[in-house]
Amino acid sequence: MTTKLIPLALALVAAWPAHGQVPKGTARLTDAKVVTADHVYKKTPEGELTLHGFFPADWKATDKRPVIVFFFGGGWKNGAFTQFVPQAEYFAARGIVAVSADYRIESKHKTRPDAAVEDAKSAVRWVRANAAKLGIDPDRVIASGGSAGGHLAAATALVEKFDAADDPKVSCKPNALVLFNPFLNGTGRTIPGRDGSNIAEAISPTLFLKKGAPPCAIFFGTGDAMLDMGKEYAARCKELGVKAELYTAAEQPHGFFNREPWLSVTTRKADEFLTELGYLAGEPTLKLPERAPGLKSETGAPKP
Repeated sequence: MTTKLIPLALALVAAWPAHGQVPKGTARLTDAKVVTADHVYKKTPEGELTLHGFFPADWKATDKRPVIVFFFGGGWKNGAFTQFVPQAEYFAARGIVAVSADYRIESKHKTRPDAAVEDAKSAVRWVRANAAKLGIDPDRVIASGGSAGGHLAAATALVEKFDAADDPKVSCKPNALVLFNPFLNGTGRTIPGRDGSNIAEAISPTLFLKKGAPPCAIFFGTGDAMLDMGKEYAARCKELGVKAELYTAAEQPHGFFNREPWLSVTTRKADEFLTELGYLAGEPTLKLPERAPGLKSETGAPKP
């Protein structure tokens, strides 16, 4: 159950007005009470960008909880923060702060993917810089997203350019990644940037992988044409000694995780991954449907 923000802390109430009811028809993965709030994290020539926050019912500003930042998919052209409301509600109910971020997209803002990368980095920086207000631990930031949003989550960790005029002293690099059929390598493709140049490789997370990259969980359907990107990324992580878990859903297409039973199956597996990292405690509260399909692990242990 999602409710408007209650006066948990005056500083937060002042900064984060409640965003109200979740859109009708949104899937629900929890019946637990969570509270919601919005904040404009960035003003751009194309308009303001908002972070949509979800907080545990017992949240306090003095907490130091992990935070997960979600980026929606849509090919950097379409989409909305509501895509990850089910997961955000669930993880807030599990005890961490969850945020679903707006960023500039072509259909609404007439921008290119490089602007989206800038915005994603800005979102993570804003969250980390405001850790004391949000009751979060700046050293336990998780970035997540689907498709183009999964790309943006990985880009905040790895892509070296496309930084907005944010405080460079605040890192945009998350501590962990949860990626749903992400775009990871644009080698051989053409992706125009704002200046018309091809930025496909410059925004490709796989090409910037190195030791010390964040641990990650990656979800793909075996019917997804981008699956090879996930396999390549996971294999490179293994070579570098980076923890990377690749899970596949048999015969499922791109975007499979948006639909049940896979919405529940992937969210629960993400819960298990974050619990293993120490970001969550206890057993997942999400009960899977009877005879729910399973995910296949495609990766072994990283090299020492």
